[in-house]
Amino acid sequence: MSEIHRPVRTRFAPSPTGYLHIGSMRTVLFNWLFARHHGGQFILRIEDTDRKRYVPGAEEQVVQSIRMIGLDIDEGPEIGGPYGPYRQSERLDIYHKLAAELEAQGYLYRCYCSPERLEQVNRERQARKEPPGYDRLCRRLSPEERAACEADGRAYVLRLAVPLEGETTVPDLIRGDITIRNSTLNDLVMIKSDGYPTYHFAAIVDDHLMQISHVLRGDEWIATAPYHILLYKFFGWEMPVWVHLPQVLGPDGKKLSKRHGDTAINEYLEKGYLPEAIVNFLALIGWSYDETTELMTREELIRALYAGAYQSGQRGLLDR
Repeated sequence: MSEIHRPVRTRFAPSPTGYLHIGSMRTVLFNWLFARHHGGQFILRIEDTDRKRYVPGAEEQVVQSIRMIGLDIDEGPEIGGPYGPYRQSERLDIYHKLAAELEAQGYLYRCYCSPERLEQVNRERQARKEPPGYDRLCRRLSPEERAACEADGRAYVLRLAVPLEGETTVPDLIRGDITIRNSTLNDLVMIKSDGYPTYHFAAIVDDHLMQISHVLRGDEWIATAPYHILLYKFFGWEMPVWVHLPQVLGPDGKKLSKRHGDTAINEYLEKGYLPEAIVNFLALIGWSYDETTELMTREELIRALYAGAYQSGQRGLLDR
């Protein structure tokens, strides 16, 4: 990470299924600080492909909250930029084209299984005390069986044809290499039957096309990171640098989320908390610059991203 070989571009890509909460704002802050530390760009992308859970006004609250704590956005839905559009619902043609390319190469396949069958498969797996997952029935269909499904006009999804053998390694800045056996992975859905991509497909496509150099996100994404690595390999694209940040936990010890109630950023601001206090608090959760420093300005935080920016013996935000 100390050697940057291309322009630094980070992104925050929320789903507008609820208001921006304190845990997600910490991810925003780290992405913004990293971009500013390297003189790069910070991009906002709205991942609005989950239409069933879409919350009106959530996108506007995200943009407002980021600006209210004093962070600026270089590219995004309202601002525009050279790699737009920045809402995934406006990029469907892009996903369909690239999905068709992977399908033609055998990296994606059509699955015609009904929701009822998938539920039955998982019930049977549960009875055998196995983890849930698809049994790859449609991956094994003969050409004649596939033609029959098409002739019947059966709805389908596109699934990732995960290698059945070998391993996939996630190179993580903080944690080092994380290696997963491919036999433990499922053939996840990449394109849903309604034509919308899942997060796993759209995020990787957009990160590449928007030239995102570093992906800083919560460590809850480690479990599905191997699928993202495989997509980069199947496409033949250069991967970004992966940085999985520790989660912010609520009083119950679980990941802080929209379900924890009074955690939306705008609620803190409306109660009179200063933007500078929120930034300082978020930056220092789970980390300290030294044994005495409790307050740091944005400029100090930008410089303190790595300990190398300061004297020996002091830690940086991304030093673990």
